[in-house]
Amino acid sequence: MSFPLAHGLGGVSDLPVPLWLFYYGAALVLVLSFVALWALWKRPLLVRASRGRPLPAGLERALRSGWLRVVAGAVSFALLALVTVAAAIGDTSPEENLAPRFVFVVFWLGLPALSVIFGNVWTVLSPWRAAADAAAWLSERTGLRWERPFAYPERLGRWPGAVLLFLFAVLELAYWDPADPRALLLAILLYSAITWLGMLAYGRDEWTENGEAFAVYFGLLARIAPFGERDDGQLVVRWPFTGLASFDPRPGTLAFIAVMLGSVAFDGLSQTDYWAKDFRGRLMAEVIQRSPDLADVLGMLLATAGLATVIVLVALAYIAAMKAAARAVRYEGDLTDAFLGSLVPIALAYVVAHYFSFFVRELQWLAPFASDPFGFGWDLFGTADVEPRITVLQPKTIWYAQVAALVIGHVAGLVLAHDKAVELFESPRKAAISQYAMLALMVVYTLAGLWLLSQ
Repeated sequence: MSFPLAHGLGGVSDLPVPLWLFYYGAALVLVLSFVALWALWKRPLLVRASRGRPLPAGLERALRSGWLRVVAGAVSFALLALVTVAAAIGDTSPEENLAPRFVFVVFWLGLPALSVIFGNVWTVLSPWRAAADAAAWLSERTGLRWERPFAYPERLGRWPGAVLLFLFAVLELAYWDPADPRALLLAILLYSAITWLGMLAYGRDEWTENGEAFAVYFGLLARIAPFGERDDGQLVVRWPFTGLASFDPRPGTLAFIAVMLGSVAFDGLSQTDYWAKDFRGRLMAEVIQRSPDLADVLGMLLATAGLATVIVLVALAYIAAMKAAARAVRYEGDLTDAFLGSLVPIALAYVVAHYFSFFVRELQWLAPFASDPFGFGWDLFGTADVEPRITVLQPKTIWYAQVAALVIGHVAGLVLAHDKAVELFESPRKAAISQYAMLALMVVYTLAGLWLLSQ
C-alpha cells in the first residue's frame, strides 16, 4: 500500500470539450447568477431563514443527553490515545501505521464532511474538550474547583487558532516527511499540550471558540450544515448555508479563513510543474546534489514562505475587493468583516475539489488498519488482507465533480454576499453596485482554482 499526501487523482487530458470552455462556462455561471440575484433578490432573506425550525423535542433531548456527550467524548479520546500510541510505537513506515491515514484522512477530511452535513459535531467529538470536561468534573467532585487565572483578550479573537492552523498546514504541505509517524507523534503531543494549557489559562469555552484551531475550523464549516443552534441554544433544521448569514467576525477571522483558502490553493500550486520543477527544482538543484539533508530544510523553508505568500495574497485580494466595493457606493465604513461569511463556502469548495478523490480512495484503507493499527502483522478482525479499489473514481468523474464543487461554492458565496449587501444598503441598485468587486473576486478565485486543478 502507499500513502501519498496529494490532492485529487486523475487527469483532464481526455475531455469531450476543450479545457478553456470550462473556464468560460464557470465564469458565465457566476455572471448569470449575479444578474439573477440583482433582478430577483430585493431584500435580505437569509438571517431570518437561519433561525430555521426547531427539532422535535424528543430528538433534541436525545442529542443534548449527557450520556451521549460522555460516550462520544470517551470514544473520541480513546481514538486519540490509539493514534498517539500507534505514532509512538508502531511501524515507522507510513504505509503500515494507522496514524498518518487517521490524521490526514479520517480527521482532516472526514470531520469537515460530518460538519457540513450534521452541524458542529466537534462540540461532542473533540477529545481535548472531553478530557478537559472530565478533569473539571473530577475537580468539582473532589472540591478542587479551578478558577481560570486569565481573561481571554478580545483583541486576540481567532488569531491563536489561525496561527495553529497555519502550523498544521506547514506540517502537511511544507515539512519534508509529513506522514512520518514519529513526526506526527510530536505534533499531536504539542497540540494537545497547547490546547489543554490554553483551556487551563483562559477557560474551556473561550479557548475552544478562539484558540483551538480545529474547533474554529469545523465550527465555521458547520454553519453550512442544514442543522444548527440558535443564539438561544435551540437546535434547528434550516436551509444549507444560511448559518453563515449571521456571522461573528471577531478579530483574526479573516486571517483564519485566508489560511483555510490559501493552504489548499498552495497545495495545488505545489503539485504543478511551475513550482516543483521550474521554480523549486531549479532553485535547489545544486543544494540537493551537495547535501540532501540541507535541501530538506531549505525546501521546507521555501514551501513555508510560498504557503504564507499565497495566504497573504488571498487575504489581500479580499481586502482590495472590499475597499473597491466601499468606494463604489461611497460607503464610509469598513466592509471587510461584513462579507467574511461568503468566503467559507469557497473554502469548502476548494477542499472538496482538491481532496475528495483522495479521501474516497484512502478511506478504504481503514479496513486493513482496523485489524493491524500498529503494523505488527496482526489480523484482529480478519480484514488485514482487504485490498481497496484504487480506481474507484474515473478521471473524468473527478474533474466534473471538481468543477461542480468550485462553481457551486462560489455561487453560494455570491448569494451570501448579495443578501448581506441588500441588508446593508438602502437600495437594490446600490447593493448590486457594491457587489461588482465581489463578482470579480469570485471569478478570479474560480478560474485560479480550475487552473490549479487542471495542472
